Amino acid sequence: MLMNKRTFTAEEKLRIIKEAGELVVKVILEKYDLYPASYYSWKNKLEAIGEEGLQHGMTPPQLKRIRKLKKESKALKQLLAERELESKLKDELLKKKYAWRKSEIIKTFIVHFGKPSVGLRRCQTQGK
Repeated sequence: MLMNKRTFTAEEKLRIIKEAGELVVKVILEKYDLYPASYYSWKNKLEAIGEEGLQHGMTPPQLKRIRKLKKESKALKQLLAERELESKLKDELLKKKYAWRKSEIIKTFIVHFGKPSVGLRRCQTQGK
């Protein structure tokens, strides 16, 4: 089955999609000499964007919107990366700060109470 290249208007595409919804898709595709991939592509565009998605190519407003969304996406990704980096740096600083503090607390405990006969962790888990 050799098909000739043909362009359909948005109205024709819409009519074909509606016809295929009422009848068998395979019959409609043969009737209009249309590839299934083209039909399903049109159907997906209609569901995703609406009737303007059936226009041939991209319209200038669609291209503007895509560029705007890409720019916004890039900015949001950068903001997210900055937040993650900031959070990671804070965590590292806290670990360093409290690692020093932990050693100081242990030293103070040993000075005041002497070296424990049982490990500190063991005392905590046993509730002593």
